[in-house]
Amino acid sequence: MLIMSKNLFKFLVMLLTLSSSKSQGQQQYSGNSVMNCDESDETGPSPSFLYTCNVEKPSCKAYLMFRTQPPYLSVSSISNLTSSDPMELSRINNISTSEILPPDNVVFVPVSCSCSGQYYRANTSYKCSNETYFTIANKTYQGLTSCNELKRENPYGELELVPGLNLHVPLRCACPTEEEIANGTKFLLTFLITWHDSVPEISRKFNVSVQSVAAANGFSVENPEIYPFTTILIPLATEPHGAQLRWSFPISFPYSAVPHVKSYNWLRVGVGTGAALAILCFALLLGFLNFKKKKTTEASGRLKDRLPEQFLDKVVGIGEILKIFKYDEIEAATDNFSPQKRLSESIYRGILRGNLVAVKKTSTDVSKEIKILSNLNHFNLISLYGVCEHDGVFYLVYEYLEEGSLKEWLCRENSSSFAHSWSHRILIALDVASGLDYLHNFTAPAHVHKDISSRNILLNRDLRAKIANFSLARENVNSHSSYVVGEKGYMAPEYVEAGEVSPKVDVYAFGVVLLELITGRGAVFVQDGEEVLLSKAAIEAEVNELIDPRLQVKNPLGYAIDQSEVGSRLLRLSIACLNPEPSSRLSMDEVVKGLMKIQPDIYNPQSFSI
Repeated sequence: MLIMSKNLFKFLVMLLTLSSSKSQGQQQYSGNSVMNCDESDETGPSPSFLYTCNVEKPSCKAYLMFRTQPPYLSVSSISNLTSSDPMELSRINNISTSEILPPDNVVFVPVSCSCSGQYYRANTSYKCSNETYFTIANKTYQGLTSCNELKRENPYGELELVPGLNLHVPLRCACPTEEEIANGTKFLLTFLITWHDSVPEISRKFNVSVQSVAAANGFSVENPEIYPFTTILIPLATEPHGAQLRWSFPISFPYSAVPHVKSYNWLRVGVGTGAALAILCFALLLGFLNFKKKKTTEASGRLKDRLPEQFLDKVVGIGEILKIFKYDEIEAATDNFSPQKRLSESIYRGILRGNLVAVKKTSTDVSKEIKILSNLNHFNLISLYGVCEHDGVFYLVYEYLEEGSLKEWLCRENSSSFAHSWSHRILIALDVASGLDYLHNFTAPAHVHKDISSRNILLNRDLRAKIANFSLARENVNSHSSYVVGEKGYMAPEYVEAGEVSPKVDVYAFGVVLLELITGRGAVFVQDGEEVLLSKAAIEAEVNELIDPRLQVKNPLGYAIDQSEVGSRLLRLSIACLNPEPSSRLSMDEVVKGLMKIQPDIYNPQSFSI
């Protein structure tokens, strides 16, 4: 009863928070509380984590401000860091994709912003070096995320951050409220505050009123006090552009955040105190990094006692990237591989070192899969936490995704109508496309997954998609395979007929997955007692016959709203991926752009419920 009362209290607080954000302004400004890595949001959303979802718009296009700093001085490096579209980033900032920018230049980053749990976020991932959650949030990402959210989002403690770990990084973004949209706001820009900034000056740069900025951030119009190394939201009627980039201030790492003050005496005291704190923090940081380096060296030295020598030869360096688990830990986590813990034929759910994980048991050579996953770094690709070997059997420990595979989710009849909406379907498609775009265009060498299917796409509790099962993936592209392996209905014709492997086989399979999202049917289904390929049926049928009935939208009077326009646009995109000629298929970056153009147009208030 006590637990129920506590949960009810938290729910009511959350509703009140959402309600007040709607009436008082879009968000509440965090102030310098965001620098505290021990904040709590148990009683409701806190600006010390991310920006709070409003109930009116679950997803949107948003923009982030980023100041160039080594090694992030090019379109490709910044887009990799933020998982944004490099072509869009290049266009908005009027810079070429090959240009090397000077340090301290302002760049606008376009992102797909969506509500997940209590907060909006644009998801990316980051490969850790000798860093802490605080330095990643405030130095690398310049305050575009928070150490509180990083700690919650990742299964590693502060002392477990060793070089090579893949971290999930939710970036600060937000969508406008109905009131802001009615006042002409189309986008919200997450603006990075630095020294000398003031709300009137920032408002003038973007040609917006001080009142609208104050309303968007929940602070006073008369005396809006802002702090360096924090963010505020700028409501924009149009997308930001290069003409607004003409200012530049050096970035200083925020050892201590100090508010703007009017007295020069206080400024001198603040600078002196800040310098002293900086020296102290630098000394502590050096000690911490030396401690971590010692732990990493010790871990690497013990690695040979835990994995076979011939396996180590194939995966040189994984000791610095992955955790090496003991067999008794794996056994305990899965209750000795209990049938109740089994998720599929060879995958088990378990709790390992306090984290919910999925354990894959296999006797095949996993060195290639481990090497590939250890070198990949993207939110929409499954994370490999560690590995174990026992009596010739390998156990791969992955992050656990609560909703299971996309195939299972689409077949689930008891899913809520809120879950089965165009908004979620397109976001899932965009997640998968973004993951494949990263594999094809942002890894060196490029990778081909080679086994894309709804079975190998997993969903977390917020219905965000991640690509899994890299057992068939390969680094070298545009090659031939001596044997054909894959799931019926997803394999490209050139792969089936001649064993040709290129990124276009993934594009073809994605086209089938997109059809599954549109129709709710499997890649192969039975009709009139015969097996039918979805890719063939989609070309021959009418659009309205194809659309999943669960996606039907009704207006307040109960009449069905015509969905053929949305369905037609997605269907055309899918068919462009399914062209029999590989060279005529879209590339994954073109698919991402196509989905991002469709995504804003599908929003309809009647499609969503609280």
